Amino acid sequence: MRGAAAAMSGFSVEERAAPHSAEYRLFFKDAAGRYISPFHDIPIYADAGKNVFNMVVEVPRWTNAKMEIATKEPLNPIKQDVKKGKLRYVANVFPHKGYIWNYGAIPQTWEDPGHKDENTGCCGDNDPIDVCEIGSKVCSRGEVIRVKVLGTLALIDEGETDWKIIAINVEDPEADSYNDINDVRRMKPGYLEATVDWFRRYKVPDGKPENQFAFNEEFKDKDFAVNVIKSTHEHWKALIAKKTDGGEINCTNLTVSDSPFCCGQDCAKATVDAAPPCKAANPIPPEVDKWFYYEKN
Repeated sequence: MRGAAAAMSGFSVEERAAPHSAEYRLFFKDAAGRYISPFHDIPIYADAGKNVFNMVVEVPRWTNAKMEIATKEPLNPIKQDVKKGKLRYVANVFPHKGYIWNYGAIPQTWEDPGHKDENTGCCGDNDPIDVCEIGSKVCSRGEVIRVKVLGTLALIDEGETDWKIIAINVEDPEADSYNDINDVRRMKPGYLEATVDWFRRYKVPDGKPENQFAFNEEFKDKDFAVNVIKSTHEHWKALIAKKTDGGEINCTNLTVSDSPFCCGQDCAKATVDAAPPCKAANPIPPEVDKWFYYEKN
């Protein structure tokens, strides 16, 4: 990978099959070159004392391919989401082009679908917690970055709680100026409003209704967001220890020694070796570049 990015975090990635194909997978390795799960083996914290979290980048800013950690597959590689047999690309809902932040997840977190959130009254969406990283650098797919949490938005997506954490890369030249959600409002006017607009409307081109939000569409502050992350980390701990039934979630890991799902490197390597070899990327369909316009309600 993108040598510099890999060297910074100690993690690297290995591509299998062709990008923009249903078979495409992006597997993760640690600093020693051992295969790991980005969901279970990358630590939640980069610096617990300072509340700096690791973030796995799934979707680089301005791109459209809906890439995500494959929670139901061994080693949880990144893959492109498929709906009704077709690869998913988010539409460009005017005036937005693709994703308007680097988008990804915090490892070792899980929004438990069996747990009703006391704040939203809805259950979790069965995924690691999502992050919108607002720094100036466009990250690479599979990059592991360290982020400062600034706040959160509670999206209600088809009846499920889907927290969106707002964060900034600690390597960003302006990171020191951002300490809470109000700093985003002050330094990047319009960005939070655009974020609500994006999440409200991104499924409309697929014929779905606009999404709803808890808290009257208000962003919650840093302390609230950190508490939400810590809660999802506790749910993940129960999942990985088999104290909660994770259903189809694949909990295979290499580093959580007291987990019944912990496996050896031979087993991990066999998983990667079974995937097709890396190939040149498939072309992105031309319709992915279209603008989608509609009257706001």
